[in-house]
Amino acid sequence: MRITIAFLLKKSKKREDRTYPVYVRFTLNGKRAELSTKIFVDQNSWDISKERMTGSSSLAKTTNNRLDKVASNILDIYNQFEAQNKKFDVVDIKNKLCGIEEEHGIVEMFGVYMNTIESNIGKGFSATTLKHYKTSKNRLLNFLSDVYGKKEWKLGNIGYKFINDFDVYLKSKYNNSVNTAWCYHKHMKKVLNIAVAMDYLSTNPYLKFQVKTEQPKREFLTQKELKKIRKKKIEIERLAIVRDIFLFACYTGLSYADISKLAKHHIRTGNDGKKWIIIDRTKNGSRCRVPLLPFAKNILKRYKNYPINVSKGLLLPVNSNQKMNAYLKEISDICGITKNLSMHVARHTFATTITLNNGVPIETVSKILGHNSLKTTQIYARILDYKISEDMKKVKII
Repeated sequence: MRITIAFLLKKSKKREDRTYPVYVRFTLNGKRAELSTKIFVDQNSWDISKERMTGSSSLAKTTNNRLDKVASNILDIYNQFEAQNKKFDVVDIKNKLCGIEEEHGIVEMFGVYMNTIESNIGKGFSATTLKHYKTSKNRLLNFLSDVYGKKEWKLGNIGYKFINDFDVYLKSKYNNSVNTAWCYHKHMKKVLNIAVAMDYLSTNPYLKFQVKTEQPKREFLTQKELKKIRKKKIEIERLAIVRDIFLFACYTGLSYADISKLAKHHIRTGNDGKKWIIIDRTKNGSRCRVPLLPFAKNILKRYKNYPINVSKGLLLPVNSNQKMNAYLKEISDICGITKNLSMHVARHTFATTITLNNGVPIETVSKILGHNSLKTTQIYARILDYKISEDMKKVKII
């Protein structure tokens, strides 16, 4: 598509001498850019249709010659970019016209977005999100260094090959699964969307690249397995505490991060007169409203006056996530559970065995879990469909 060039008076910038600045507007592929020509014209001396000064005075001739020169420069720059046979847009033309030669890079854009996240932690972003983007940025830096011998890569040079090379690198160098690689792609795609929004790119290169994902495996406990853990007599105090916190997660659906910060002010009385946990998720900032079931309430009572809780102002004595998962491994051995217990398994158990399996609507479960998308919760529903199918295989046809 050819570029179109127009000149117009900027009526919003009238000067004291009643003249208006002449702006040049150029449009390419549906996108446009504007720039001041530093030329000022009286409204009465301007021909809107011809986009030039009227009359044959020396001022009119000089002004029109200058406007012709601006148009000629834009066309020259356009033709230069065309001859290079690479992607460009009106922003590139504008930068060239202004003498701005530097092109923005993908590593730079990661930094821009990470600064936005960091300055808005607690306001829609979390420290965990920042940590994940830092990891993605480091993966990108390693990729650029190992594959291209570079520390930066210009946005305009990112295409299908670059993204595909990155995908292959993640899976070969780090042995990343399809879903793990998808997370890194998701972050880079988001950063490139920011670049598009800032007019550094005309379109996101990911439009031509399909990132594959696989259905994640959600491990959860059955009622029978839950009962085994609940009823098992555990003499070792550290394991008994971790067992209680794990079960609390099973009956509330709270993540490790949210249980770690659970305090007295998070327990409130709802409109139904019953106790609720109301907390903003650490992961995405969305608000969770969880009915406090009797079993979970009893666990909180058990640790009401626990010394560590009192000193920290928290409701439960939570260890580091690493220690929690290590102790849960011991608990699974003691209880004869073959599944790998983790705080994630507890949350999944709440979504399936405790709620969906007992007829709680999926929309309600989604809100309790603080999911931003119902699609995330539907994964658990598909798990239950699979379980039903497996159970039905046991039915003998009479």
